[in-house]
Amino acid sequence: MLDLKQDMREIIDSAIKAVLPEAAVKEALKREDFLARKQKGRLIVASIGKAAWRMAKAASDILGSEISGAVVTKYEHSMGEIKGLEIFEAGHPVLDENTLKGTHELLKHVKNLNEDDTVLFLVSGGGSALFELPAEGVTLADMKDITSQLLSCGADIVEINTIRKHLSSVKGGRFAQLCAPAHVFMVVLSDVLGDRLDSIASGPAWPDSSTSEEALAIVKKYELKVKPELMKVLSTETPKKLDNVTAVITGSVTALCEAACEIAKSKGYNPLVLTTTMTCEAREAGSFVASVAREVKNSGRPVKAPCAVIVGGETVVHLTGHGMGGRNQEFALAAAENISGVEGIVIASLGSDGTDGPTDAAGGIVDGKTAAILKSKGINISDVLKENDAYNALKAADALLMTGPTGTNVNDVAIALIR
Repeated sequence: MLDLKQDMREIIDSAIKAVLPEAAVKEALKREDFLARKQKGRLIVASIGKAAWRMAKAASDILGSEISGAVVTKYEHSMGEIKGLEIFEAGHPVLDENTLKGTHELLKHVKNLNEDDTVLFLVSGGGSALFELPAEGVTLADMKDITSQLLSCGADIVEINTIRKHLSSVKGGRFAQLCAPAHVFMVVLSDVLGDRLDSIASGPAWPDSSTSEEALAIVKKYELKVKPELMKVLSTETPKKLDNVTAVITGSVTALCEAACEIAKSKGYNPLVLTTTMTCEAREAGSFVASVAREVKNSGRPVKAPCAVIVGGETVVHLTGHGMGGRNQEFALAAAENISGVEGIVIASLGSDGTDGPTDAAGGIVDGKTAAILKSKGINISDVLKENDAYNALKAADALLMTGPTGTNVNDVAIALIR
């Protein structure tokens, strides 16, 4: 008999390993256009995001003593020293003083470069919060406040990054301007659906397709509280053309879902990827995937059991309470409610970086018994979701999915295994 929970953990572990950035970075650095450039002048490494350390380490393993530069990553995501590189850790998803410090020190490495020099810019998800130097007239407190407002109102990542770009001196193509006349060779691990280079980490080295008009419309749409002086900064346009950048995308949520699909198939499950662009409310997505799992159990549609139904993307949460959790935990908890009492179904949802929201959990893993366990402890799932306290509810049911920092970041994946 299939051990659904054990198989789920093995599928998750193997899928995450398949999208770790090391191999992808090494492949990118074999490209002829990079090899030709690195022979000319100085080579500076600038690595930002949750996967920044792993990407920089991969580059260091190939390039050795040829490099200097800096790494800015999330707290506890660094795994030691890398020769020739300064390493900084900072806050995510809300930036802090260390964000500014790390960014400031990284920028020192790209000053006074010439046209023969190359900046190897390694970019991964989380870079929007981890790589920041506010525009003139904007303070750290301003950036933290508006980021918090955007996160709590349910704005999607493209909207959040549109605002960030117009308040920043390094986002929206401005970092590439600071590096000029040096060439920027950008290697990207995508955490944005559709792999939009002007949205990943808020596009520090890519022409910005968003406009000031759109930024101001987002302020109006979500009724954000923004000081008049910030409205003036938001009205300043970002670069629309850059001629000193080459970009290579090395990984995405599509690759993550495809890896999960192949691993599930090798374990005897019929795999079905429903979508790699899930963007709705987290609890609605969880309930929907649970409904699909029940349909499979009842009718064999849209795929016959034993099967693995896989979805990728990045859902959103509208905060209505003051609890602890994240979008993947809310996904899992809502799924648990919809498969209550049903045997032979296990559903997991997790962030590929190993952290879901401001918690130490990657997400949640639930089955048909989870809701009953919570009920026996006097915990009502609907009340928990209203309070956005999925973390503590899942913890009470021993249903938190803990992976620790994975070293990659390519959106989220949810899997339903049905026996």
